[in-house]
Amino acid sequence: MKNIVKKIALCTLYIVPLFLFVGCKDWLTAPEPGQVKLEDFFTSKAAARQCVNGCYTPLMWEFKRTYSCEWFIGDVVSDDALKGGQNTTDMGAAYDMENWKTTPRNELLHDFYQSNYIGISRCNLALTYIPAMKPDTAFSVKEREEMLGEAHFLRAYYYFRLLRVFDGTPLVTTVLDSNDKWLQPRATTSAVFDRIISDLKEAQRLLPTASQWDADNKGRATKGAAEAMLLKTYLYMASPYWNAKISGDAAGYAKEAKAWGDSIIASGEYSLCPNYADNFTVEGENGQESVFEIQYKEVAWGDYGEGFGYTAGNFTQRLVRSRSATMTDGDAGWGFNHPTQNLYDEFEAGDPRRDVAILNPDPAKMDNPTEEIYLGSPYLNNKYGWYGNKIAHDSRGPLNNKQIRYADVLLMYAEACLLTGDAGTAKTYIDQVRSRVGLPGVPAADETALRHERRCELAMEGHRWFDLVRWGGTKAHMDAYAATETEEARSHMGTFREGVHEIFPIPVEEIELNPMEQNPGYN
Repeated sequence: MKNIVKKIALCTLYIVPLFLFVGCKDWLTAPEPGQVKLEDFFTSKAAARQCVNGCYTPLMWEFKRTYSCEWFIGDVVSDDALKGGQNTTDMGAAYDMENWKTTPRNELLHDFYQSNYIGISRCNLALTYIPAMKPDTAFSVKEREEMLGEAHFLRAYYYFRLLRVFDGTPLVTTVLDSNDKWLQPRATTSAVFDRIISDLKEAQRLLPTASQWDADNKGRATKGAAEAMLLKTYLYMASPYWNAKISGDAAGYAKEAKAWGDSIIASGEYSLCPNYADNFTVEGENGQESVFEIQYKEVAWGDYGEGFGYTAGNFTQRLVRSRSATMTDGDAGWGFNHPTQNLYDEFEAGDPRRDVAILNPDPAKMDNPTEEIYLGSPYLNNKYGWYGNKIAHDSRGPLNNKQIRYADVLLMYAEACLLTGDAGTAKTYIDQVRSRVGLPGVPAADETALRHERRCELAMEGHRWFDLVRWGGTKAHMDAYAATETEEARSHMGTFREGVHEIFPIPVEEIELNPMEQNPGYN
């Protein structure tokens, strides 16, 4: 199942030079004798495949100048987790973000912004040059369409990641191969949503189903992944926060979301794992509940370095493990992403998902409690801590990042059903998710039940902050959460500003390169 990651990782070495032209203008002058042109690269199926493999690699990147994992936003900024680490000064960029002190010079945000745009530029290259390649006996029309479907899906995915962190950003859909194309205006929220929807629909048309990929290609984008993202994107467009920005037909978007949910459920391609915890093991990767995962693998090369792509391994596993060697059998981590007491208390009595998501450590196994307990929280991320297993290297954890699970799809579908007035169907799917872990059905399907279930089912998987923002009322919610925190944690918190802190500032380095308007409140 992980053969794909070897191919993708190698493309970091061989494809990067073709893509990192963004911000580099020297090579955009007239070609010198003997210089290879981009179109000269696209002469075989192998070259096209190498290009598309390269489109996936920025999803894997979690380290450049600092760690830029998306869960530093999705978990740590929310009420689900505290930053953690050795102390409050460890990873200052994340500390600022969780405490409403973010500035436009935040390194984490800049690395996140850049990695996603590198992904977009790679997709643009594939979508520009692969259509011009003539199919032959070695490169069929079907294979070409599948590759284009992957590139469309990934471009939409990168833009979706950027949109929910920064709002609208420059909308680039072509190869920036000359100086006069460098300056790009900032796109509206509506324009970015429209591009995401367009790319996802094209991906859904072109991609195979999960069962149609052979074993060597498990982990690639699929028709089901595109449908899941269409469901998700339309839910965002129907939500209070994002719909206020686009002034669209919220009811119509909710109906579209439900329709895409109907499609993926009817496909029969996915089902819930009988054992919830299996989703977070190497053996359970790319399995029956997997809709889309970022692929990782421990490899014999790679290390820290200035720049992306120095490893095919998963930094998250080392970042979230306990700092105590005693607790990890000598294989300690760096103690980031501490679940909050607020999250721990959200789980119902007898819900096994709590102990899968959260490790409540034995105090006797803490080598240094002052470093292990962060602002009052001793809890650790259990889903990605991979306790009981050895990690070969600081930067080479093998565990895939589960971006979209079928349980997430069922809960998004239930939410779409609620928005369209079909509470009966919503209850069916909320109860299906609960039944998997032995919990009784909810008395009635409503907004409170749905939001509780999403928080518990998807705890510590990086979804929470983005859910809170799209549902609206973020300030009131975060203020109420702050009141439940320890006095020590509250002493570090700034003031949440409504209309500002739901999104983050455009990195100032990007504005200096490409002048555009900053998000309100960050000038």
